[in-house]
Amino acid sequence: MSDNTILFAVDLAIHEGGLQEFENTVRAMIAASDREPGTLGYEWFLSGDRRQCRLIETYRDGDAALAHLTGPVVQKLVPQLLHAATLQRFEVYGDPGKKASEMLAGFGAAIFSPWHGLRR
Repeated sequence: MSDNTILFAVDLAIHEGGLQEFENTVRAMIAASDREPGTLGYEWFLSGDRRQCRLIETYRDGDAALAHLTGPVVQKLVPQLLHAATLQRFEVYGDPGKKASEMLAGFGAAIFSPWHGLRR
């Protein structure tokens, strides 16, 4: 991770009987995120019982994170995703900037600013 990189960690609980709708929406979200400049990673992980999901998103910088938050993935597809799942936890690592931080707070995200570490 560079000094400007932003990472989102999102945990979701998939509703009973909602896996197919969830999967269809996730595929659309991946395709749309792939077209967003500055999106470095957009990876989904599913638990063995297929009820819990973790999304790890990586953005080049705060501008790229803000573009994602104001773009069609978040504005159109996230509401659709939340018909099939419940947001359990949302953590942000890095400094996404003032406007993105305000938007993320609206989603209930906890923002963790860089403190100590080693980067290569």
